[in-house]
Amino acid sequence: MDVGSTAFILASSMAVALMIPGLALFYGGMVGSKSVLNMIMMVFGAVAVVGVLWTFYGFSMAFGDSYGGLGLLGNITEHMGLGDLVAGDDTATLPPAAVAIFQALFAVITTALIAGAISDRVRFGPWLLFSGLWATLVYFPVAHWVFAFDSADGSVTGGWIANKLGAVDFAGGTAVHINAGIGALAVILVVGKRTGWPKQARPNNLPLVAAGAGILWFGWFGFNGGSALAAGNAASVVMLTTFNATCAAMLAWLVVERFRDGHATTLGAMSGAIAGLVAITPSCGAVTPMGAFAVGAIAGVVCPLAISLKYRLGYDDSLDVIGVHLVGGLLGTLLVGFFGTDEAPSGQSGLFYGGGFGLLGKQAIAAFAVLGYSFVVSLLIAVVLQKTIGLRLSPEKEAAGIDVVEHAELAYDLEGKAHAPGTGPTPEAVIASAEKLTAEAAPTSTPASS
Repeated sequence: MDVGSTAFILASSMAVALMIPGLALFYGGMVGSKSVLNMIMMVFGAVAVVGVLWTFYGFSMAFGDSYGGLGLLGNITEHMGLGDLVAGDDTATLPPAAVAIFQALFAVITTALIAGAISDRVRFGPWLLFSGLWATLVYFPVAHWVFAFDSADGSVTGGWIANKLGAVDFAGGTAVHINAGIGALAVILVVGKRTGWPKQARPNNLPLVAAGAGILWFGWFGFNGGSALAAGNAASVVMLTTFNATCAAMLAWLVVERFRDGHATTLGAMSGAIAGLVAITPSCGAVTPMGAFAVGAIAGVVCPLAISLKYRLGYDDSLDVIGVHLVGGLLGTLLVGFFGTDEAPSGQSGLFYGGGFGLLGKQAIAAFAVLGYSFVVSLLIAVVLQKTIGLRLSPEKEAAGIDVVEHAELAYDLEGKAHAPGTGPTPEAVIASAEKLTAEAAPTSTPASS
């Protein structure tokens, strides 16, 4: 066992764990004041559900020996319950339990990312059920494709993308960002737009957004750096490229805003940072520091332009999960085929470094295979849930505010009154008030027929 690398992976896991509250704050600050708590709860709720499933069978599906050597799905029963990891493996470089907790955090964060696309309008209970089904049917199999490598002695067969195809995805551009982004689009198509969209509430707390983005940036060093699975040069290079791409993307996003809208905004800066982090995730081990600047700058220009497409195409992506994570993940994955160099830890050269089109072709196959599979299965899950238990809130409850309707709580109680237990705002009272206001605002006479 490599004690230094073990300590590094444990520290990286703690950094990635901080991405959970970071994402909750980032999303929570971006929504309107009536949706803050629900957004936070959707993130933490997904984490809890997927974390439980990961121990029962998720790790085994992702990292178990592939059924039939096909590279499509790991043996579900091989590590069920993770009891076999307790004793450890003295011959392994890292304790299997350390790898299990590190990868568990990837699973929970990926699922939670989808929540940002469907804020304000999805019931909390069905969301938890969707999270469990999506992780089981989409994330765990795709994680096997991308993250499970064949064992050195040939006794364990890993996923087809990592081994048979040989595409480069250092930390999850396909399994995490493309996967979550296209899954979000599928759910949006099922649940529909928010009432009144494209009009929408302003972000309730931009300092909260900035704090969340900063925490995510910190955690991303563990996310990408820890994916080297060793404390050494590869992890160091990855952290450097991660930093470079993020800075470049932030600046590029602000330039786009300045020329397009006339202002460089706080929300744009934070969104640019996240876009850079997304794009460099698959390519952080494949490019030079200058290549990372290019990847980040391209993401910082393309992602804000992609976000504007939702108004032309008519899909309500509340917090721009598609524009940032799907588009950023696609960019980062495909750009490996251009900027990849065999001098970087991933060891493959792309078009601009004499590698020809071979690597670009592999990257495209990996990206669009994940995109296609995730979209179809995510759409089926969402349709079944909508047709059976219902995902969408009623218009009355949506107007009243999802925080008080789903959780009977307010993020900001500005009255400052003392309340006895159980005497706070009830969902029924808020809905009744919303209905009264709606009725009062309605026209008193009907228009003449033409």
